[in-house]
Amino acid sequence: MGNLQDQDLSSRIANTLALRCVAHRLFEVSGVEDVRPAIDWSQASGLPLCPLGAGSNVVLPPELAAGVITVRDDSVSVLSETADSVTLRVGAGKGWHSLVSETLQNGFYGLENLALIPGLVGAAPVQNIGAYGRELNEFVVAVHGVSLHSGEPRSLSSEECEFAYRDSVFKHDLRDKFLISHVDFCLSKVPVVNVEYPALRSSLADGENSPTAVFEAVVALRRERLPNPDEIPNAGSFFKNPILSRKQLEKLQFIEPEVPVYPVAGEQFKVSAAWLIERAGLPGFSKGPASISEQHALVLVTNGKAYQADVRELAKHVQGVVKGRFTVMLEPEPRFYD
Repeated sequence: MGNLQDQDLSSRIANTLALRCVAHRLFEVSGVEDVRPAIDWSQASGLPLCPLGAGSNVVLPPELAAGVITVRDDSVSVLSETADSVTLRVGAGKGWHSLVSETLQNGFYGLENLALIPGLVGAAPVQNIGAYGRELNEFVVAVHGVSLHSGEPRSLSSEECEFAYRDSVFKHDLRDKFLISHVDFCLSKVPVVNVEYPALRSSLADGENSPTAVFEAVVALRRERLPNPDEIPNAGSFFKNPILSRKQLEKLQFIEPEVPVYPVAGEQFKVSAAWLIERAGLPGFSKGPASISEQHALVLVTNGKAYQADVRELAKHVQGVVKGRFTVMLEPEPRFYD
């Protein structure tokens, strides 16, 4: 197990915004049995442990007063299998896109719409990642890990994860208290596709609706629309799509009748954050080393020399402009660490 002091997390391997950051310690573990020394260090030092994967959805401070703990297990195993489905157990250290690609190659279907989302499997349930009409919670059977206070292993069912739009129990009651070690997924062995998302559907040729075609279309769309974090530091979609009540929507539509609207549940409606930001004329707007991508209005990028304060200042500016023009408050998707 790695145990390094004053660990530099500025690399895009540790945070895809490439923000300047140093943590007190780094603990790399293979499984729950390796976590005890990290807990002992935390209790002795009085500093918390901070679970972190590839850092694709975080905004880190210059100094993270914590011990960073990350899982390196990238194993994939079959737990059970029927003629129609398969249940896989996947290590938290597995690259998400690698998992999507490998399951498709093995004839296990369902994850294709979530292709090319950056990050590791262990972080996926935290955010309940979603794209092009699919969300992770549709496939999660259970999430396994260990308490970072007691060291006791624990498993949570999909229901216990309290999944919601870009949300889960790991952002609330279990935030920084639970290290995810494995995730169980149930996938179909029968080819299934979801092409309800308009941009995805329009990118497919007539009659081309196989899982492979969906996967390739999603990859092409993301590469076309989103800057590559390996080339331009960014954290993907920076703001959540606002979910409005009917009254809030009517107020917005009075200002902007053409705003795209997607019914959710009951009297709730989702609107496009990217559309609002673009309509406000903010793509390309910058504050120092941080800017709104000209390629996609929802993406905040840096020049690799930024600090958390630069990102926070730009995000607040975007929120203020959008709120002032459309009466809608945007909520950041990545987590800002203290």
